Amino acid sequence: MEAGEEPLLLAELKPGRPHQFDWKSSCETWSVAFSPDGSWFAWSQGHCIVKLIPWPLEEQFIPKGFEAKSRSSKNDTKGRGSPKEKTLDCGQIVWGLAFSPWPSPPSRKLWARHHPQVPDISCLILATGLNDGQIKIWEVQTGLLLLNLSGHQDVVRDLSFTPSGSLILVSASRDKTLRIWDLNKHGKQIQVLSGHLQWVYCCSISPDCSMLCSAAGEKSVFLWSMRSYTLIRKLEGHQSSVVSCDFSPDSALLVTASYDTNVIMWDPYTGERLRSLHHTQLEPAMDDSDVHMSSLRSVCFSPEGLYLATVADDRLLRIWALELKAPVAFAPMTNGLCCTFFPHGGVIATGTRDGHVQFWTAPRVLSSLKHLCRKALRSFLTTYQVLALPIPKKMKEFLTYRTF
Repeated sequence: MEAGEEPLLLAELKPGRPHQFDWKSSCETWSVAFSPDGSWFAWSQGHCIVKLIPWPLEEQFIPKGFEAKSRSSKNDTKGRGSPKEKTLDCGQIVWGLAFSPWPSPPSRKLWARHHPQVPDISCLILATGLNDGQIKIWEVQTGLLLLNLSGHQDVVRDLSFTPSGSLILVSASRDKTLRIWDLNKHGKQIQVLSGHLQWVYCCSISPDCSMLCSAAGEKSVFLWSMRSYTLIRKLEGHQSSVVSCDFSPDSALLVTASYDTNVIMWDPYTGERLRSLHHTQLEPAMDDSDVHMSSLRSVCFSPEGLYLATVADDRLLRIWALELKAPVAFAPMTNGLCCTFFPHGGVIATGTRDGHVQFWTAPRVLSSLKHLCRKALRSFLTTYQVLALPIPKKMKEFLTYRTF
């Protein structure tokens, strides 16, 4: 998909319908996720089942020039054959999914030491958050259940691993808490973060591993330190419940999506509100019952940090360019719940209330040298550090995303 073109539907996955299931309940796809290397796709297809699917899908569904850069491909060719689709029966409705990053060698050795019965193949793992408050940890290559983490008293709605590969997992729950787990220590719970007054819907860790954002059924968003596990600040600006959040790839921006039909873009270091993206219906509402049709469900950054994708209750997937106030593309989708970009770009996956997954083309652009330099600098410089640099004001404004 070139910039400015409408997203095209590449493929759609639908769950089978065994007779023992009541398909009027528990069929929602609450979460979809790609592994960080792009070699696996996970899909909570409803009825306690998670599908692990090797990526890419069949060739006829993949756009020209699109490839999965799989680290495990070399391992797969050494006598084990190609990876196969796996079905994980979690025993409870699955709400949250998260792949681990590829661990560093020390983490792999620790994992092998604590789990000698598990073959050390790739150490890529999948965490699943369940309806009863449990978190199940699976080894992706084999489909083996490795750990069962207990502590939450209600639904585990979302999960997030630290991108550094340290195997620290954050979970967000309807019990109004976030919990920090260290999978290198047999899944030991190392911290409980309290303060939310409503269900916690979403958690996101900044790519530099310094901050954690949590969104609950409240108008404010909490920012926590990942070093001290203390509250840094509350971000206030939404007029209704915040349900989704995501950091930009350089950690310099944070986006939050709310039932108030707005996405707000923040500077997480200063707490400054930089921009608001309002979701208006393409067709006028017929009556007052449609007033909430543009309520947001999900927001995510593209891997290069130049686009956003949003899913709303008005049956539209929207794609936004970072520096524009209106969507650059729309795609019709029914009952959307979640969305995520393929980690190497070019594809967006969306999940629906019907248990379906759809794959759409996403803009593929060559980042400008200016943006690449900004992204590289902001990956290790905070806003305050940029403002302290002896450089021209306009350059500071560009580096801190104040040129919108």
